[in-house]
Amino acid sequence: MNEHSPLTVLKGIGEKSAKQFEKAGIHTLGDLIRYYPARYELLEAPGTIEDCADGRKVAVCGFVGQIPVVRFGGGMRITSAKIITDNEEVEAVWFNMPYLRSQVLPGKKYVFRGVVKMRGRRKVLTQAAVFDPEEYEQMRGTLQPVYPLVRGLTRNMLVRAVRQLIQTDACFATEYLPEDIRRRYSLAELGFSLQRIHFPGNENELQQARNRLVFDEFFIFILALRRMKEERGVFRHDWTLAKAQTPGRIIRELPYRLTGAQMRVWEEVERDLQKQEVCARLIQGDVGSGKTIIAFLSLLMAAENGAQGALMVPTEVLARQHFEAYEKLRQSHDLPYQAVLLTGSMKASEKKAARSRIESGEVSIVIGTHALIQEKVKYSHLALVITDEQHRFGVRQREQLGDKGDMPHTIVMSATPIPRTLAVILYGDLDVSVIDEMPADRLKVKNCVVGPKWRPKAYSFIEKEVRQGHQAYVICPLTEESELMEGENVEDYAEKLRNALPGDIRVEYLHGKMKPAVKNDIMERFLRNEINVLVSTTVIEVGVNVPNATVMMIENADHFGLAQLHQLRGRVGRGSEQSYCILVDSEDREKSSVRLEVLNRTNDGFEIAAEDLKLRGPGEILGVRQSGELAFAIGDVFADSKVLTQAAEAASEILQKDAALSAPEHCKLLNKLQLYMNEGLKKLNI
Repeated sequence: MNEHSPLTVLKGIGEKSAKQFEKAGIHTLGDLIRYYPARYELLEAPGTIEDCADGRKVAVCGFVGQIPVVRFGGGMRITSAKIITDNEEVEAVWFNMPYLRSQVLPGKKYVFRGVVKMRGRRKVLTQAAVFDPEEYEQMRGTLQPVYPLVRGLTRNMLVRAVRQLIQTDACFATEYLPEDIRRRYSLAELGFSLQRIHFPGNENELQQARNRLVFDEFFIFILALRRMKEERGVFRHDWTLAKAQTPGRIIRELPYRLTGAQMRVWEEVERDLQKQEVCARLIQGDVGSGKTIIAFLSLLMAAENGAQGALMVPTEVLARQHFEAYEKLRQSHDLPYQAVLLTGSMKASEKKAARSRIESGEVSIVIGTHALIQEKVKYSHLALVITDEQHRFGVRQREQLGDKGDMPHTIVMSATPIPRTLAVILYGDLDVSVIDEMPADRLKVKNCVVGPKWRPKAYSFIEKEVRQGHQAYVICPLTEESELMEGENVEDYAEKLRNALPGDIRVEYLHGKMKPAVKNDIMERFLRNEINVLVSTTVIEVGVNVPNATVMMIENADHFGLAQLHQLRGRVGRGSEQSYCILVDSEDREKSSVRLEVLNRTNDGFEIAAEDLKLRGPGEILGVRQSGELAFAIGDVFADSKVLTQAAEAASEILQKDAALSAPEHCKLLNKLQLYMNEGLKKLNI
């Protein structure tokens, strides 16, 4: 039994139930042990629903009055039951959980723990977990894991599987960190940490376990980056790019002045591109700071030198927007350098024609998605590779595109304002440039932080903006107590919004589990204003430019990190009209309100990132795990910045002593690193 063993080696998991785990990305024992809880709960004593406010969790103990009823509504199967307690009768409702009809038996006593929701003037218990009273009493006062769930995969299934796994002493729990590293940074043993991250005895054990696993994740990631950098070495071209005239002419003729920060970064890039050494630079710039024009100037410098430049972006809509923006620039400045668009959804004949123009050298600038790195694409003389939205593309994808040319220069761009100290660690193979100044003519987005009761007014405000010809986003994250899939939650909210807004306002939804062609079609329709309000998960965080969108409403804003909220807010305020961001604090908690007020106070992404580091400490272990830009399983580059720095120190020390990790004491570490570079980096999109 090892990391790669299928789940079916565990008792009680057959082929059918294994497919439910696969929906959550859990295919092997290694996947299961690293399917960490999203948060933890302390179970309270059973109480009464009448004493509990709307939106709060409560446990009630009672009998089921009759066989639960299953009905259809809003595209979902709704199960409802009457719960009879000593002093009240409670209605419980579950969405898309019809199997409870046969599991919750009339006349039997249970503890039901769920969220109180107002339905008119009455209170209803929603999505309640069901416990045997004795089982619940044993669990009270202990930290209970709450896992991200998908339809068909329940908390009980996960708990049973993980409990069984940690009792097997599987080999991937073998300690591999050198003892001196563990002592210096006070790191718990790996086996202990993997057990306690799922089933901690107390908060101290949970903190120890999490700290060790976060350290591991960062440490191995940094070692892998350093190893890849070592393998690449320092490359020199047998060609150089000369200083070009076109970029300077463009800068002089633009209808606006580049900011001082843009000019500084362009000069850094221009110097890089003239060197014989291969350039590898990260350009960080806040949303709307003007990174795209720097990319175009760089591509034009390559073009004027008779070479080709490629710009790779994560979505087809964004690729098309960049292509159209370049075409507009080319025509307005009478540029001779042709560009071509290449994306996966283009017709076979269109792709063939584009590839032919690229290979012949007819086009100097190539703009597209990951289609640019496909085997069939041949370049004439690729001298420059630019990837936009850096965190969506990994090192290996950048290298694949780089392999298309003779060691081309590489520029990666990111709108994520990670503080420079952390950026140097995370992007250790790159030099870092920062555009830390916004164009003077850009209107600041107006912000407000409100509680759930303000929601009807927010809907009225959205209607008002739509009537003025504008559009709105509503970000709807998966509520952590729900067993609904991400997409179903968004669909449910979209239906609710359709009922709240007039019928002529077109509401559509978007989520990450949709097929790429469907997502692309929805974004194209939103771009054309055929959709007035787009309900979405954070999939829209990637930088599509919809200047007509003036409202960003973010539900459960307290569940996000400040940096990600700032990214989402950056989807509006991209046109000439005043834009607004409405942050709905789901529980009106004082602590989360302090965090959200940072966004209310400033639109400076770098200031927000700094505040994020202060406010989101790893001590907040009972809260929802925040979203990091790199999709680490447990680590968060903001909340865990201290651990990230320690991991970088440890990696540097080991590599200085033993760069090949060939010493006997590093044997297990080398095996772990090799496994990670083969498998783990793929999951991180590296």
